[in-house]
Amino acid sequence: MSFNSDASSPSTSASAADATTRDWIFPSYTFVHSPHNIHRTPRRRRFSSYQPPPQQFNPTASFHPRAAGNDSNAVSSSVSRSTPGRFEFGNHDKSTTLLDDGIDGGGSAGVNSKSNEAVTSEKRGIKERKTTSSEGTFLGVLRSWLRVRWQLAFTVAILITVLSSLVHKNFSLHNEVTELQDRISKLNVKLKLCNLSDSIDMGDLSPQDVSVDNFSSKSLKIAALAISITFLSLPFFVVKYVNYVSKSRRLFDNTTEEISLNKQLAYKVDVFLSVTPYAKPLALLVATLLLICVGGLSLFGVTDGSLADSLWLSWTYVADSGNHANSEGLGPRLVSVSISFGGMLIFAMMLGLVSDAISEKFDSLRKGRSEVVEKNHTLILGWSNKLGSLLNQLAIANESMGGGIVVVMAERDKEDMELDIGKMEFDFRGTSVICRSGSPLILADLKKVSVSKARAIIVLADDGNADQSDARALRTVLSLTGVKEGLNGHIVVELSDLDNEVLVKLVGGDLVETVVAHDVIGRLMIQCARQPGLAQIWEDILGFENCEFYFKRWPKFFPEAIPCGVKVASHGGKIILNPEDSYVLQEGDEILVIAEDDDSYAPSDIPMVKDAKFIHITRPTRKPQKILLCGWRRDIDDMIVVLDAFLAEGSELWMFNEVAENERERKLEDGGLDIDRLVNIKLINREGNAVIRRHLESLPLESFDSILILADESVEDSAIQADSRSLATLLLIRDIQAKRLPYREALVSQGSWMGEMQQASDKSVIISEILDPRTKNLLSMSKISDYVLSNELVSMALAMVAEDRQINDVLEELFAEEGNELHIRGANLYIHEDEELSFYEILLRARQRREIVIGYRPADTGKAVINPSSKNERRKWSLKDVFVVIADKE
Repeated sequence: MSFNSDASSPSTSASAADATTRDWIFPSYTFVHSPHNIHRTPRRRRFSSYQPPPQQFNPTASFHPRAAGNDSNAVSSSVSRSTPGRFEFGNHDKSTTLLDDGIDGGGSAGVNSKSNEAVTSEKRGIKERKTTSSEGTFLGVLRSWLRVRWQLAFTVAILITVLSSLVHKNFSLHNEVTELQDRISKLNVKLKLCNLSDSIDMGDLSPQDVSVDNFSSKSLKIAALAISITFLSLPFFVVKYVNYVSKSRRLFDNTTEEISLNKQLAYKVDVFLSVTPYAKPLALLVATLLLICVGGLSLFGVTDGSLADSLWLSWTYVADSGNHANSEGLGPRLVSVSISFGGMLIFAMMLGLVSDAISEKFDSLRKGRSEVVEKNHTLILGWSNKLGSLLNQLAIANESMGGGIVVVMAERDKEDMELDIGKMEFDFRGTSVICRSGSPLILADLKKVSVSKARAIIVLADDGNADQSDARALRTVLSLTGVKEGLNGHIVVELSDLDNEVLVKLVGGDLVETVVAHDVIGRLMIQCARQPGLAQIWEDILGFENCEFYFKRWPKFFPEAIPCGVKVASHGGKIILNPEDSYVLQEGDEILVIAEDDDSYAPSDIPMVKDAKFIHITRPTRKPQKILLCGWRRDIDDMIVVLDAFLAEGSELWMFNEVAENERERKLEDGGLDIDRLVNIKLINREGNAVIRRHLESLPLESFDSILILADESVEDSAIQADSRSLATLLLIRDIQAKRLPYREALVSQGSWMGEMQQASDKSVIISEILDPRTKNLLSMSKISDYVLSNELVSMALAMVAEDRQINDVLEELFAEEGNELHIRGANLYIHEDEELSFYEILLRARQRREIVIGYRPADTGKAVINPSSKNERRKWSLKDVFVVIADKE
């Protein structure tokens, strides 16, 4: 900047005043030598501490100009009028002057230089004028350099100013854009509010309201981000705190072993998830809600939408991980990706829970854990090799009702039970069998099969040790009697030992009916040994396939049924088989009949039957018998008691088994048998193995009237092994008998071992205890032995008692040593040769002997006919025919 010498006085004075206050002004050459500035007082140098001594100014000193046109007198005049006491340049050398000029610069340097030259010329003379002339040239160069630097600095300042203004303008525009965006977002919100409520007018809002709303919106978004970050950080701090507390406890207490806090918390969580039924779905629901809420707050903090929109958008990210693809901006993308990743984890856990629930449900159905919602069904508790025959009999019994429901519960896998039942070769006839896995000793499992609504409950004995099986049956009865709802039906318990029957009845009371399997089979074997062919009769009577026992009121005569006994109402329902002819039916009495089915007979008129002539035939007295028992059973003492009651006096009972003779008496006494009290039989002991031929050959096999082959106690747990042993013993005995007996010509001519054995079977009866039904077919085809199919007969008895518990009293009397029993009578007791009679007439003749004829077996067939259909039809009878009757024991 320069000052014009032609300016007016006010300008000059103002410039001078301004120059006195600003040190950075560099005056031009014309300004220094201007006549208006002669009276300017030189500026005090603040940086110099030097004070020269006062000197008398020499007015004669001359000042040499440094450039053309400068007035030296004006300068000298201005210098000479210096105020006393001010700073003056004294004896300074050239280097000091140059230093001062370099520091002050501009016009002040020139004035000081001229003053110094005037002082020096007075002291040094002409010699100093030359030096002043050279200094003028140097100062001119210095001024030019300083002028160039000033222009460069000025240019740089202008550039900096321009750049600063541009930057400032850019920031200003950015701020304006941000404010406009906030304002637009706020207006969008207000527009939405206007759409929701037409009564609100958002167009009159002032800028102050907009700014306040923007500030509050930003505050809410920041708070939402802070809350979401706090929620995300909280688990981390909790885990760190728990670990810190656990470590602190271990450091401060090393004497006792205290469980750490993190293990305690983990245990609490484990217990909660294990005990609470819906813990896992509840935890998943809470995690989903937290993810949606935290994600919604985060989206609200980084986007311009409302909180409700952010929560809904968060749910869409959780439900569908592909929805975050439309997010824009770094913040929204980070939050949306995080929510989508959490959503994938949530849905993975949900899929796992759903899959586990479905698998658990199918597994529960597969393993039989679901509840049975049935009533009036038959419930079977336990599993044994008798189950197949039992289900077959129940299916036949339910056929008249169109089928029924049988529920089987055992401690086996449901799939295995269903697979074994599916292999059974019989028709279920519309009956549905439902299997469930469970224990009959657990009330919860019993409730699962609707035990309180069952019409009959059958408790099967386990295959194995008899005492353990009966003990388990006893505990099962205790569980059944402990059902809170009570039982609508009765309990049929299969026992293995007769001695345990009293205890089970004591626990079960009136609800329990017992069937002792070994006792039933032993008594049947004894009856069949005395009367060959009786086993097949018992199969027809016990099973539901042919005829069986039923109780009904007696309004009229039933032509399709045969009456066998009376249930006396006045004696508490006591059953009397084969009553006296003098008994008069009372009100409430029921008649026991043998019929095809419970709906196969109906009341009818009494048929007209001619008087049957009584045949006076005296039955021969009982003769002593010789019987062989092969094998050892745990209830053999009971069989001996029954044989002593059935056989005539003087009979012999040979016992052939592997038990040492000195131990047999002890075992029999432990079973309650007193050998000295036997009346009709004599015990003869032989030791040996029944499957070894040389042991059997030591016995007089051809002299025995009956031979009973028992399922030996050592192998009775395995049906196949027991039957194989029984079959081997049977074949060996028959072969030995055939070799010892004389042959008949007809059989010898056949030259077959089968014919020889059939000849031997005519001399003696062999009863084999068979456990597996498949062995039955082999023996029935060979016709070399009568047989007793123990498992099937016991199953038949269980099914009959389950259908009607009163049948158990009938069976107990028929199996007892005293009272009535089934007999096979010869036809000569009721008819003459070639006599033509109806079945009713034979009934009357048998009634004269106080016997009840229930069927017959023709001589030309081996199949008995029980309860014949054409009872009034007359036919010719043969003396070789036999009749099945119910009569007192001989």
